[in-house]
Amino acid sequence: MGFLDVFKKPDPKELVRKWQGQLRKEMRQVDRQILEIKREEKKVEKSIKDCGKRNDIASARILAKELVRSRQTVTRLHTNKAQMNSVTMHLSENLAVIKAVGHMEKSAELMGLMNKLMKASAVEKSMRELSKEMYKAGVMQEMVDDVMEDLGDENLEEETEAQVDQILAELAVEGAVQMPTAVKPVDIAAGPSAEAEAGEEEDELAGLQARLDAIRA
Repeated sequence: MGFLDVFKKPDPKELVRKWQGQLRKEMRQVDRQILEIKREEKKVEKSIKDCGKRNDIASARILAKELVRSRQTVTRLHTNKAQMNSVTMHLSENLAVIKAVGHMEKSAELMGLMNKLMKASAVEKSMRELSKEMYKAGVMQEMVDDVMEDLGDENLEEETEAQVDQILAELAVEGAVQMPTAVKPVDIAAGPSAEAEAGEEEDELAGLQARLDAIRA
């Protein structure tokens, strides 16, 4: 690179292709994350069925709630990927504009998509950096840090419980809906081995929850 090259403005076509490459990389990462979550979900579904066979309804409901949250996370990730794909398409349109007029044009729709992606925890950091580059290059008029969407819907807990009941019904866990707070008693007559088995089950449930939490994070 020569001395004068330092002061040259970046080629807008190269910038667009670079951004598209970054977005494709992020989308592949989202696909891997979804695949990993779904693998863990299969294990959780098996554990829920096992809990049902043992009539351990309380543990089955705990795991079902984790499954609901995981499925919600997967839905959000699919939404993020669709938004990134839309950004890629907008950038392709901008390439055509560059060829016609020689520079990039500002896009309010592109800005709206990037603002949404900056609020998505899974891709927030990378999308924020990408937005800064787009702003400097003149693709977006401004960067707006919108207020986070209000997720505190008063009906959210009821909806979650309804989805938990649906999952338990799908996995044929009998008695789960009728006995939402049922707890499997430990058979004292069975001695220490029963207590140890119960402890191992709790450890297994905690391990599954921890893995799902880590993947979602």
